[in-house]
Amino acid sequence: MPTILLLTLSNIFMTTAWYWHLKGGPAVAEARPIGVVIAISWGLAFAEYCLAVPANRIGFAHGWSAGQLKVTQEVISLAIFGVFMVLVLGEPLHWRHLAAFACLMGAVAFLFVGK
Repeated sequence: MPTILLLTLSNIFMTTAWYWHLKGGPAVAEARPIGVVIAISWGLAFAEYCLAVPANRIGFAHGWSAGQLKVTQEVISLAIFGVFMVLVLGEPLHWRHLAAFACLMGAVAFLFVGK
C-alpha cells in the first residue's frame, strides 16, 4: 500500500510539472517565459522523484517486479492526468479516455495474474 500511495503522490507532482503551464489556453501558455516554466517544472519534478524512487524501492523490496511497478505507475499516471485534464485544464472526458484506461487496467491484470 505505501507503494501505491507514494506513486499516486509522485504522479500528482509530475502531472502538475508537465502540464500546469498549459492552463488558460495557448495564448496564456505562450505568454509565460519558457525559462521560468522549466525552472518551476524542475522543482515540481524534484518532489516527484523524492516520492517515486522510494515507492519503487519499497515495491521491489516487497516482491513487485520492475514491470509491475512500471505498469502500475502508468495506470496511476493516466488516472491522475484524467482528473487534472478535467479539473485544471477544463477539457472534457470522452469515452475514448475510459476505453484506453480499461485497456491499461487489462495490462495490469496480465502482469499481476498468478502473483
